[in-house]
Amino acid sequence: MIDILEHINAVQREVSRTGETVTVLMRRSYQAEPAEVWDALTDPERMRRWFMPVTGDLKVGGSFQLEGNAGGDILECDPPKSFKVTFGGPSSLLELRLLPGAGSSTELELEHSMGEAPAPGGSGALWVGPGWDGGLLGLALYVSGELPAETDPVQMADSPEVIDYNEQSVRAWIEAIRASGTTTEEDLLSAAKISLSQYAPDAEL
Repeated sequence: MIDILEHINAVQREVSRTGETVTVLMRRSYQAEPAEVWDALTDPERMRRWFMPVTGDLKVGGSFQLEGNAGGDILECDPPKSFKVTFGGPSSLLELRLLPGAGSSTELELEHSMGEAPAPGGSGALWVGPGWDGGLLGLALYVSGELPAETDPVQMADSPEVIDYNEQSVRAWIEAIRASGTTTEEDLLSAAKISLSQYAPDAEL
């Protein structure tokens, strides 16, 4: 069983806006050394265990493709500290940073900036934030050894438990966007309904 509230509260979520660019910033701690978290984030065989299959020329100057999802170009890579890629288009930039935490833990920062946000203002964060929440959840379960070896992450994403998690994620992002003051309440609620229909189809605002 997933402790949904514990995992929702384990993530810090921020939304900012500069001109037409909307940025999502997430932080979460993992009880594993940075080298271990880095390997789980970048080794294709390990990625398919908690996220999804990835192919490509996985080095700076190369490109990647997530199976059934976005692809992009690899712009920067500084193991085991950070990497930066385009994600789904040249104006969509994703950067992950790993910092040593207390004891043997790792502080992960995920920053996703969208130059062409899919919804007005900060409400565009609802298109990507809940999806990244799911990824950070999968990584947490994997590095803690809580993910059974036979788990298919794609099938797991459609489980009732994860859909309940998605609903709480969307609600957490609504509050983060509201706190950021980067969009109107009307646009926020409109985007929230669309996001819920994608991540938790039976949920209502």
